[in-house]
Amino acid sequence: MAAVTAVLVGAGQRGHHAYGRWALDHPAALRFVAVVDPDAKRRKRFASAHAIIDDLAVATFSELPEDAADTCFVAAPDQAHHALASAALEGGYHLYLEKPIAADPADCADLAIRARGTDLVTAVGHVLRTTPFFREVRRIVQSGRLGEVVTVEHRENVAAWHMAHSFVRGNWAVRAESTPMIVAKCCHDFDILRWVLDEDVTKLASFGSLYHFHPDLAPESAAARCIDCNVPACPFDARSVYLNMANTGWPVHVITDDLSRSGRLAALESGPYGRCVYSAASDVVDHQVVAMELASGASATLTMHGHSPREERTMRYDGTRATLRGRFGASQTIELLDHASGAVEEVPIAQASGGHGGGDDGSIRRFLAAVRGQEEPGSTIDGALEAHLVAFAAEESRETGSTIDVAEYRSRYSS
Repeated sequence: MAAVTAVLVGAGQRGHHAYGRWALDHPAALRFVAVVDPDAKRRKRFASAHAIIDDLAVATFSELPEDAADTCFVAAPDQAHHALASAALEGGYHLYLEKPIAADPADCADLAIRARGTDLVTAVGHVLRTTPFFREVRRIVQSGRLGEVVTVEHRENVAAWHMAHSFVRGNWAVRAESTPMIVAKCCHDFDILRWVLDEDVTKLASFGSLYHFHPDLAPESAAARCIDCNVPACPFDARSVYLNMANTGWPVHVITDDLSRSGRLAALESGPYGRCVYSAASDVVDHQVVAMELASGASATLTMHGHSPREERTMRYDGTRATLRGRFGASQTIELLDHASGAVEEVPIAQASGGHGGGDDGSIRRFLAAVRGQEEPGSTIDGALEAHLVAFAAEESRETGSTIDVAEYRSRYSS
């Protein structure tokens, strides 16, 4: 069976290093034959890696010839998703769209409507659905082992260095140029909660703010850039992350293509990733909590914050018969606590390699299988819409201080 052919739109971090790398490692399954990126350097890099001819390495989607490939992977910045995904659907491409669907709820809903009007396969990069860990959590909850689920606590614990990289110095640091952090980071989490519990949110309220990254909270001796700074033991010191020469992957390859020490130093001297976090002018939250009422009457909370010592999601599902506690990060654990006997059971989790606990690999494989007509994709645009609307509703609640009726909120964007 011939490999599925693809256009890559957006040859940056995810495009080049995740999807591009996967194709090179699995040439019999996926082959990129065209690339679209306004940055000539990135375009050339990707074209060279995948032996793409010059005529199919272009700056804009409109420059592509018709029927350039079977599929299109959109991994461009969030603000460009709606226009690029619309163009891909209009061009007849099966579509793999990096999350979030789009940068505002109206554009998310519009893409879902457009996708419904085609017979094309669409997938959103909700990679957690295809991890062995979350598949096991869902299996347990849906089996009834916990009894009726009464309440859920789900935490997205973003490591301090990751917060600084992505949401203070990086692409998601300024709201007007990206999407709210609760959408960019937690559309995954809202999707997982809905998928695991198999029920909708009916009401929600949310609270949060930019608590820490303000100029007036900078240490007295802080410099404008980390390379000139002598503040001891700063958890946001860029040097500790980017000058670790053992790290040649993410996030270092985001700041420069020259991974030598001199190349890294040059990026910290002049680029955005070398700035002091207290003067980087971020305006997105660094902590947010969402309280939700579910259709069954159960409750759930989602806590997101950027001050964790490690990168991991933690969760607790309390049912009428048993409790599930889980940890998803560098280590993965699931345990069940039986309420009647007090017994504690450690649940085995299948091993998986690759990014996002095996989710990157799993979601690409599911999409390609769907394109071949072998199974459904992991998460369609239409299926992912609800999680995105809940995330945007949470941000509206935070900004307005109001409780949101999710059905009413959803109706604003229904066709």
